[in-house]
Amino acid sequence: MLWIKSLHIIFVVAWFAGLFYLPRLFVYHAMTEDAAGRERFKVMERKLYYGIMAPGATLTLVSGLGLWLAYGITGGWLHAKLALVAMLVAYHLWCGGLIKDFKQDRNTRSHVWYRWFNEIPTVLLIGVVILAVVKPF
Repeated sequence: MLWIKSLHIIFVVAWFAGLFYLPRLFVYHAMTEDAAGRERFKVMERKLYYGIMAPGATLTLVSGLGLWLAYGITGGWLHAKLALVAMLVAYHLWCGGLIKDFKQDRNTRSHVWYRWFNEIPTVLLIGVVILAVVKPF
């Protein structure tokens, strides 16, 4: 079981690396004015999303499910944590939609909007960690 827990933590770290970095790429992409720069960001965003974030998210969810089933974990804290994880999945998918907008040169948001958007996974991570470690209810 400790192997699954270790892998789960590794996958969470990989997923969050992307969740933290991709919106930062969006900030810079939204500020870019030259065509070569925009194309470079499109490649970086696509590779990060599909090469690191998607596998990290999938393996995080699979290993988390394995831990849940193996340990038979229950409690109100778990329901709250799963709600936050669902929000993280929604955020991840939203990022995928934003990549498509940038790919088709349809972005209408400013770099300032993306700076605020970049903070969402941080807030959710704080909640998930507190719920998983402290188990307040």
